Amino acid sequence: MIGRFATSKAGHDKGTLYVIVGVEGDYVYLSDGNHKTLSNPKKKRVKHIQSINRTVEEELLTKLQNRQKVLDEEIKFAIKHYE
Repeated sequence: MIGRFATSKAGHDKGTLYVIVGVEGDYVYLSDGNHKTLSNPKKKRVKHIQSINRTVEEELLTKLQNRQKVLDEEIKFAIKHYE
């Protein structure tokens, strides 16, 4: 699930596009690289997001899965490239 794009289905950020950067039980951590950075990701329940069946580019996906250093600019670029 890490590395997938997701949109928020509930809350004040409804409709916002994020990248899933972490999973913990029933929660996911989301980042948009702008307001919700990798150092302070948004924590949301899985039922409150709509996962999109598309992942970030392979290089960024590998970094996220291996917990390597990822820059907020890389997340912003991935979201911009998706849109």
